[in-house]
Amino acid sequence: MSVLISPALLNGSSAPVPATDTEEDEESLTHPLLNRLSRSASNNTSQVAIVGSSVSPIESLDYEIMENDYFKQDWRRGEKIQILQYVSMKWMMCFFIGLLVGLVGFCNNLAVENIAGMKFVVTSDLMRARRYTTAFLVFASSNFGLTLFAGLITAFIAPEAAGSGIPEVKAYLNGVDAPAIFSLRTLFVKIVGSISAVSGSLVIGKAGPMVHTGACIAALMGQGGSQKYGLTWKWLKYFKNDRDRRDLVTCGSAAGMAAAFRAPVGGLLFALEEMASWWRSALLWRAFFTTAVVAIVLRALIDVCLSGKCGLFGKGGLIMFDVTSANIAYQIWDVPPVLLLAVIGGIWASLYNFLQDRVLRIYNRINERRAAYKIVLALTVSIFTSCLLFGLPWLAPCRPCPSDTSEPCPTIGRNGNYKKFQCPPGHYNDLASLFFNTNDDAIKNLFSKNTDAEFHPFSMLIFFITCFFLSIFSYGIVAPAGLFVPVIVTGAAYGRFIGMIFGSQSTLNHGLFAVLGSASFLGGSMRMTVSLCVIILELTNDLLLLPLMMLVLLISKTVADAFNGNIYDLIMRAKGFPYLERHAEPYLRQLAVSDVVTGPLQLFNGIEKVGNIVHVLKTTGHNGFPVVDEPPHSAAPVLYGLVLRAHLITLLKKKAFLQNPAPAGDDAFEQFSADDFAKKGLEHVDRVEDIQLKDEEMDMFIDLHPFCNTSPFTVVETMSLAKALMLFREVGLRHLLVIPKVSGRIPVVGIITRHDFMPEHVLSLHPSLAKSKWKRLRVKLPRGVKII
Repeated sequence: MSVLISPALLNGSSAPVPATDTEEDEESLTHPLLNRLSRSASNNTSQVAIVGSSVSPIESLDYEIMENDYFKQDWRRGEKIQILQYVSMKWMMCFFIGLLVGLVGFCNNLAVENIAGMKFVVTSDLMRARRYTTAFLVFASSNFGLTLFAGLITAFIAPEAAGSGIPEVKAYLNGVDAPAIFSLRTLFVKIVGSISAVSGSLVIGKAGPMVHTGACIAALMGQGGSQKYGLTWKWLKYFKNDRDRRDLVTCGSAAGMAAAFRAPVGGLLFALEEMASWWRSALLWRAFFTTAVVAIVLRALIDVCLSGKCGLFGKGGLIMFDVTSANIAYQIWDVPPVLLLAVIGGIWASLYNFLQDRVLRIYNRINERRAAYKIVLALTVSIFTSCLLFGLPWLAPCRPCPSDTSEPCPTIGRNGNYKKFQCPPGHYNDLASLFFNTNDDAIKNLFSKNTDAEFHPFSMLIFFITCFFLSIFSYGIVAPAGLFVPVIVTGAAYGRFIGMIFGSQSTLNHGLFAVLGSASFLGGSMRMTVSLCVIILELTNDLLLLPLMMLVLLISKTVADAFNGNIYDLIMRAKGFPYLERHAEPYLRQLAVSDVVTGPLQLFNGIEKVGNIVHVLKTTGHNGFPVVDEPPHSAAPVLYGLVLRAHLITLLKKKAFLQNPAPAGDDAFEQFSADDFAKKGLEHVDRVEDIQLKDEEMDMFIDLHPFCNTSPFTVVETMSLAKALMLFREVGLRHLLVIPKVSGRIPVVGIITRHDFMPEHVLSLHPSLAKSKWKRLRVKLPRGVKII
């Protein structure tokens, strides 16, 4: 029969840590529903987090292969041709992922450029006719309608599609699964909602949604399609475990970033540096192949559009900001302004992360309510944005058109550096040239060379401040929204403003300062170096900037690290994802694994009664159970292995029962197939409550030996908690068995799971260790002046 043992725990308690003086404000902004559900689920492997814009249960993934007897027998039966087919399918899947993500990325840009372009053309025509009120109504109502559409489909079809999706994908690759983040409806809403929201002139980007889109495509292909909607293909169902699907999702996220910026190497490095928690050389090659396919697809489609067959898109281009100049040169006296730009940019970016975190926590409270509140919030942001984008250019003075320009002035049509707005003939409004464009074209205008005299410092300051705050308040609404492009455009405005200040003392033109400003904001906000450096170089097509780019990224990241974490880690923390960091906090080295496990632990005997299994499955939410052999089946109590909840449910469904408590024969495997123990799809979960058993069947037995993982990872109870964390994270475990230091005791004393490593659980058990946490610089304001 099953045994209850204490102290030991399948899952740690997630009780909150008592707030200290420095943590009080952060604790007060925590999502209240998230707190309640976390406390109620403290003894289960499942927890809750904010996925997109809704609170959803989450669970851990298991990247360890369950090496039970059935797995070994199935693998031994495999022929060489099947192994070759398995390996070939991985490469074929990477090809199709790259192909589909490239097509989706191109169609996204095609749709945004044409929808937003038509809106700007109509508004500009009304402005030239001096019908200013009508122009504003058309502009604002178009943005309102596009945002309303994006909000409606996100709130009512797939709330998981809200936001950029990068925190959710990053958490998945760290071992945290959430329902529906890779479903077919999430993919649909992510694509359509991102197009609509970006076209609605919100200060958001489509790079983050593209990463999530690529991950969705990879996950759906990895499970053979969508079972819920009947779109499945049996020939794709080769990947039956979390590890294979994790590799595909990693390739999909790399492909998404490559498609967003036409940066194949940058997308690969982004997945390696920021997204993946586990990497190996074989995965590197497949991800590289996937991004190469994306680059080829985009190049072929762009060539078609250059002939003018893609409407307004053919005039704009695919997110390519070419600032190449054959005469780029910089001297030693150019370095101090660049260093100052990097330091100040890091400070601004850390402030950006701080404000974004606080605003997102407030939005979480609003999004906790009914869908109507979410949509009203999104529409409020849309109206406020439209008023600013249309009203602020009236503050900028009209500037005469330059005589040596290579393009028409004022601009006729959608894109260009010289928007007429309300100015007389022969003049242009520099601020309208930035506001009345898509974010991509605004970046292109800021990055453009030989334009030092085209923007006024006052206009650039207004544009920087506006983008800084609008991007903060636009992220978190119920719509797909990315952060990459807003951070780039904000940093470009900041860098160009710095270039205007130091223009007479530097040989660098303002466009190059804008590129370096974007690098400083990206490094200070995202806290990446190598991938950002390559992405920006692939965007600008200018290798001569490499030394300065590396310097700016390193300095801005170092400065910002002193204040807070990167933006995606802050968002994951605000959403409640139990993310395992790369480093261990100092207090973890002061604890052993036995210090964080508490009772009770549920064990099964090697031959267990059906009624006991059903009772345990119904009364607990645990995912894995140690199996122990005791006399007479063994000379002494011994840990035989670990059996999964999903495998127990499969045994109950198949009714693999025995009349007597005796070992099963060699025919135990005949009634099962490999698919029975494969990882179920993203939208399919078996429940023990759905299994109907008779009373006489409840008195039968199940031999668990053939279905146990006989080689689970184990640690001695005296091992350092920090060392156990590194093992848990690097191998990608869901369960880590704790065995006793000395013999003569029960063979397993506890199970360590992901939540046992969480600071909330550890510090709730040992609050005196809170002083050993890593500290960051803080600017502590008097309570009377605290606003957020």
